[in-house]
Amino acid sequence: MKRFLLTLAVLLLLSWAIPGSTEKCWNLRGSCREKCIKNEKSYVFCMSGKLCCVKPKFQPKSLQT
Repeated sequence: MKRFLLTLAVLLLLSWAIPGSTEKCWNLRGSCREKCIKNEKSYVFCMSGKLCCVKPKFQPKSLQT
């Protein structure tokens, strides 16, 4: 029983510790987040009001700097 409770606690902590969102944007190539991570750019907002963070390889060529 103790092993079960320990496993349950670890899984619960991991679910909180792993960042990310299931909400997608930019033709499923972007992720909706509160803040974009390194090298990502935001061009539009998601339906939830979060930023649509797009990785460099999916960014439009005319907007890359």
